[in-house]
This record gives sequence, C-alpha cells and structure tokens, in this order.
Amino acid sequence: MPNRHGADRVGGTPAQGDPYGVVHGFPHRATVHASLTALHRHLSPAELRRYATSVPAAAVALGPGEELHTGVRRVAAALVRHLRLPEARLVVRFRRMEHAASVRPATGPEYAVELNDRFRTRRADIGAALAHELTHVLLHRLGLGFPGTAANEILTDVATTYLGAGWLLLDAYRQDGTEGQQLGYLTPEEFGYVLALRSARFGEDPSPWFTSTVAYEAWVRGRAEAARERRQPPLAGASWTARRRYGAERRLGRAAPGAPYAFDGGAPATHVTFSCPVCRRCLRLPAGRPLRARCPLCGEVLECAT
Repeated sequence: MPNRHGADRVGGTPAQGDPYGVVHGFPHRATVHASLTALHRHLSPAELRRYATSVPAAAVALGPGEELHTGVRRVAAALVRHLRLPEARLVVRFRRMEHAASVRPATGPEYAVELNDRFRTRRADIGAALAHELTHVLLHRLGLGFPGTAANEILTDVATTYLGAGWLLLDAYRQDGTEGQQLGYLTPEEFGYVLALRSARFGEDPSPWFTSTVAYEAWVRGRAEAARERRQPPLAGASWTARRRYGAERRLGRAAPGAPYAFDGGAPATHVTFSCPVCRRCLRLPAGRPLRARCPLCGEVLECAT
C-alpha cells in the first residue's frame, strides 16, 4: 500500500494513474488565494521582509550521528527563531498518533512537541513536520485563522511556505519504488505555486535545496502557474492574443465566463476589477488605457494595460 504519511487530504481527487494516490493540480486555489490575502492583511510589507531569507537546510537537518531528542530540540529551536516565536524550553515526545506531529505552547514557558513514532526512523522529515506545527503556533499568536479545519490547515501550509519554512514540506514529497510520501494539505503543485510567489517577492531561488526529484518537478509546475497568472490581462505582460480578447470584451462591457477579470460601467466598460498577482487582493482600475498601479495591500507596483 502507498505510504502517504501525514497527508490528510482536503478536497480534490487523485490524479488519474498516480500509483500513490497523491492529489495533483490546484484544487484548493480559492483557499490558497484567500490565505495569501489574509497573510498580507495581518503582516505589513516590512514585517514580511523579516522572513525574506528561508530557513537554511543545515539548520533543520539532523546529523547522521546526532542523538534523536537533542536533534529534534535543535531543529525545533531553529524553526522557532526563524518564525520569530518567543524563545522557550522545548519538550519532545514520540508516540503513536494519526497525524505527523503536534506542537502546543504549554501552560508554562515551553513548547510541547509530539512527533509520530515513524519519525524515529524517518529523521529527514522531522523539520517538515515541525515547520507546519510551529506555524500553527504563530498563526494563533497573530489571531489569524479560518473557520473549519480544512481551510485552516491549508492556511497553515500557505503561511509556512510563504514565510520561508514550507520548502521542507514540499521536499518531503517523495516517490520511491512502491512507496510514496507526502506531508501537508496542499498538493505538491500548490506548494510549488506558493513557493514561486515567495521566490518572486524576495528574489530567492529554492531550486538547490530539493533532495526529491518529484518535489523539484512539482515546484517547476507551480512556478509555471504563478508565471501564467502574471501574463493575464489587464497586466501589461499578457500575450497579444489575450490582450486582443480582453479589448473586445472591454468594448462589450462583459468578460467571458472564467476570465480573471470583470468589467463594470457599461459598454465600453469604464472600470475593470482583477486580483493582485502577489496578495490576491481585489483591485479596481479605470479601463481603456495603460497605467501603473500600486496594490494598497502588498505595495506591489503593477504595469497594466486596462
């Protein structure tokens, strides 16, 4: 049987022919976008820049001869520092459990870390499991959450990735012979997509960090999707064909079903609404001319041909 450790799937269906039952594509797109907007609403551009450098691989990898509990405490402490959580004593325990891990602030000044017993022999993925759980603690401190377990877990994966620790979760996606593993609630491509948005925002290339070939391939597919969004009208980088179609729809004052923009103001349309490709906040701009717009939420400057 495929080994999908910690892969509590939320929505979507396994890709046809995938021998490991892994969900692919972008089935959580709406929740991912809502998560990005919420994250930008709770953290200012200056606060987000404090996470501009991802957690380094050496800080979150257990050495081959390192004592297990000592290594877990070291990795957890590195992630606490990266996520800018309060320093506190770390208590580590392994036990049989359904999920990969759990971390909670105890009543005193400490973090209680629980890891699935399987990580005793799968030490390479301890950092990934802890990254997700410690981000839960950060989001709780920020007062940021979505109603419902499924949406909240997706929010946590998005935040983990956008804040520089989620590349570990994507790299934990592996396929080896008859066994496969995936951690987290996003699909591999969705992890790659959020990672690509982060990469574009902070100028960081995560490619050298991947030890898993299939994870790297998912990153490439996610990056392509993020690039495709940057080439959609009314952004100036759209293709000639897309801009021509956009112009015809603007003159009619009506966007085609499924278009990433909408018009209002009659025919021809006087205004267009669309999502910022960085934070996904809805923007409304005058239609019918080239202009430069600054997103009021994330501060991104967009070259547009509305």
